[in-house]
Amino acid sequence: MTPLQNLHLAIGELAYAIARADGAIQKEERKKFHDIVAAELRCKDFDFDISDIIFQILEKDKYSDANTSYEWAMKEIKLNSHYLSPQLKETFLKVIEKVAKAYPPVTVEEVTLLDKFKKDIAPINGDPVYYQH
Repeated sequence: MTPLQNLHLAIGELAYAIARADGAIQKEERKKFHDIVAAELRCKDFDFDISDIIFQILEKDKYSDANTSYEWAMKEIKLNSHYLSPQLKETFLKVIEKVAKAYPPVTVEEVTLLDKFKKDIAPINGDPVYYQH
């Protein structure tokens, strides 16, 4: 996978962590989660389907807890951060916020992970060479 694909996979994992923070993901929640991620991360230039990747994550990490998923995602974001443009960072924040608010009420666990993500991603800036013009 390319660094950009790895970043998208990481944000999918992070979105999953947020959705999972308040317990198991229900069928309706899974559909909403899929729709949010697919809508926000759709890009015609990619040779992969982000929504398929997210479903693979959901299956792979059935037994993973939110914190483990979060830590893995942040590690991938940092590892591939040279491709993290300001626009991509903004999109990632939007995805995470929408996932957290998808099924009211927004729990303390979801807010905690959302705040942690905002704090953790703030100092990460990509290399302008890789930004799309």
